[in-house]
This record gives sequence, C-alpha cells and structure tokens, in this order.
Amino acid sequence: MADLFAPAVPAAPLAELLRPASIGEVVGQQHLLGPGKPLRLAFESGKAHSMILWGPPGVGKTTLAQLMAKAFDAEFVALSAVFSGVKDIREAMQAAQNELDRSGRPTILFVDEVHRFNKSQQDAFLPYVEKGLVTFIGATTENPSFEVNGALLSRANVYVLESLSAADLVTLFDRGAARILPGVPIDAGARERIVGYADGDARRLLNAIEILATAAQTVGVAAVDADFVEKTLAQNLRRFDKGGEQFYDQISALHKSVRGSNPDAALYWFVRMLDGGAEPLYLGRRIVRMAAEDIGLADPRALRLALDACETFERLGSPEGELALAEAVVYMACAAKSNAVYAAYNAARAFVSGDQTRPVPLRLRNAPTKLMKGLGYGKDYRYAHDEEGAYAAGEDYFPDGMPPVQWYVPTDRGLEGKIREKLEYLRSLDAEKRRNS
Repeated sequence: MADLFAPAVPAAPLAELLRPASIGEVVGQQHLLGPGKPLRLAFESGKAHSMILWGPPGVGKTTLAQLMAKAFDAEFVALSAVFSGVKDIREAMQAAQNELDRSGRPTILFVDEVHRFNKSQQDAFLPYVEKGLVTFIGATTENPSFEVNGALLSRANVYVLESLSAADLVTLFDRGAARILPGVPIDAGARERIVGYADGDARRLLNAIEILATAAQTVGVAAVDADFVEKTLAQNLRRFDKGGEQFYDQISALHKSVRGSNPDAALYWFVRMLDGGAEPLYLGRRIVRMAAEDIGLADPRALRLALDACETFERLGSPEGELALAEAVVYMACAAKSNAVYAAYNAARAFVSGDQTRPVPLRLRNAPTKLMKGLGYGKDYRYAHDEEGAYAAGEDYFPDGMPPVQWYVPTDRGLEGKIREKLEYLRSLDAEKRRNS
C-alpha cells in the first residue's frame, strides 16, 4: 500500500526527460560536435580539459558538461554563480578531494553563469584548477573576454555555442511531442509558431511543448493547430515570433519610424519588440543598418553611435545595455537623413556586376620596381598633395574608356550639404581644367 505521507516526487520536466545520453543524441552544435570538430575530438581524446562554453540560453551547455563527466567517468559537481559564493566553492573543492581520495575518480566542476562571479570568486578556482584537482567547465551567455578574468581564461579553451537552427528545433519538437503528446495531431502551422517562439532556445521550446500538452489535455482537444498555440501561449506570442510575419512587420515599422524621423514611434516599436522577447543585439544590428542606409553622411556620427550602443550592450548585458540601444534608436530618428551613399553603392554594384573587367590605367598603378617604372607604371600620375588645394583638377581616376558616371549625389541635409558644396566646387575646377587643356 502506498504511503500517504511520503513526499510527492515531482515529475521530471520534459527538458530533463529528453536530455541526451551521448553526444550522438545532441541536437545542434555540429560545428563543435561533428566528425573531426573540436569538442568531439575532446570527447574522443580520453582526457578532459578545462573549458568555457559561451553561448545563448538553451543551447546545451549543461548537457555537454554532464556528457563530458560521463565520458571520462568523472564525478559531476555543479555550482550556479547566482546562488553560490566562495564558501560553496571551497566545499565543492573539499568534496572533489574526498572523492579523489576515496575512489580515485576525478571531478568535473561545472559553473553555470560563471560571468556572475566577481574577480575574487573566480580567483578561488585557480589553485584547484592548476593542481588538477578539478576540470573546470564554465558556462556563460556573456563574452568571456570581458566577464572571465584573464588568469582563469588562460587555463581554459573557449568554445562558442550557437543558437539552434529551425531544423534543430523541429527535431526537438518532434521528440518532445512524441513523448508527451502521443497520438495528438499537430499541424505545420502550430509547429512553426512554437519553433519561432523558441528563437533558438531548446529549453524554451520544450517548456512551450509542456504548456501546450497540459492545455491540450485539460481542454481535451483532438488536434493542435496554430490558433490553439496562439491562445495557449498568448502572453508570450501576443507580439511576434522570430520566424513569423509579425516579427518582420515590427522590424519594418521600427525602421520606417526611424527613417520618418519620429523618435516616439521608433521607441514604441523598439520597446515592443524587446518586450516580446526579441534578441537585443539583433535589434542592434538593425540599428547599425539604419545608420548606414538612411542617415549615411548626413550625420556620420550615427554609425559610430550605433556601434557603441551594441558594444555597450555586449559589455553590460540586459537590462542595463538596452538603454544604450534605446539612445541609439532615438538619435537615429532625430538625425539628418540621407540614403545617397546607399543608392550610390547599389548603383555601383549593379554597374560592376554587368560590366567587363576593365584594366587599371598605367598612371594609377604603383611602381615599386625599376621594371614596372620601365613599363610605364605610374607615368603621368599627378600627386594631389603637390597640386593647388591638394586637388589634381581634371584628373580621371576611372578605367580608360569607361562611360562617365555619377553615382553619389549628396543631399543638402546635415553634413552632406557641406559635402555637396565641396564636390560641386571640385567639379567646377575639373570643368575649368578641361576647358583650358
């Protein structure tokens, strides 16, 4: 008879039920685990080494550490930097020493979110790593160059893990659905929504499947479609999923708000996307694109500010770094606008892709040797710094015989207005030189 007073044993989460038992079962990270790749070679070497696993959440950092311990028959000890201090580190080291004395088994020490440990806490690992008491495996979502002290970093290989691809997530989805939703048809739209919602994060995907399974069993649905997924995960899917149309609609709205010089609308779409779970650095990359495409030389500071915002986020993380991205968004919206460089670049690309391969004129070729000089390399080249105003009026820098072009047409907005004035003046010098030749 069951003991009514025995503590209930919680059911294992789906992520734990599906945790791989060998590297052959790991989904994704084939750039590290494929034949001949670094981590597979580490598994096959027969000797563990200290490492830092750097990558976004839910890509298998903990799983790889556990598989490493299993492969080398090592004791597995896990610490979380969120909940642990120096005292916990010392206790873990004592446990490792006790295990070594008792059974001769080595210990793999896995430290999750190692970037959250301060320098002195990270330093506490060094003597134990140096004398080989433990093999250190740190997991971090932040750039270890900034967040892991140099002494510890020098003793560990850094492996960069990637977000799972859509194909990887589909594989995991099928495994998870077969485990807890057996016999329940799930249409392609539903699967696509959940894969998009997961955004490369296996844990998020499997948690969503669990929520879906609970809802399906509660309601008693015979099949799962996209509409059921939408309602079940409404809080998280009310805005967009990365692979869906709403995501790109909102990116478009953000870009157009910046282009339209409306800082409030730009902030709205930026915050809306963050609130919906968008990856901040993805938005950062889009902001950099806006600076180059829509602002250009009307305000060259915009591109540097956009890059600085991305670097600030990389250094600070979330939520502090998001303010720098917001500052960049507002600046982009308020800046003078010009797509003249963007248009010129596209026009030049179109011309070159359809044109013949034109030789560089001899006068524009460098002549570092006597032979080259004898062949006419550099002959009749006019050194601009020796000319009046440091400008060789009338000089032609295009290939001989190429039709005249003017791809870059600066606007009169912002700094580009000054650029326009200068180019107009230089072209007038060219025209005068040709008239007098």
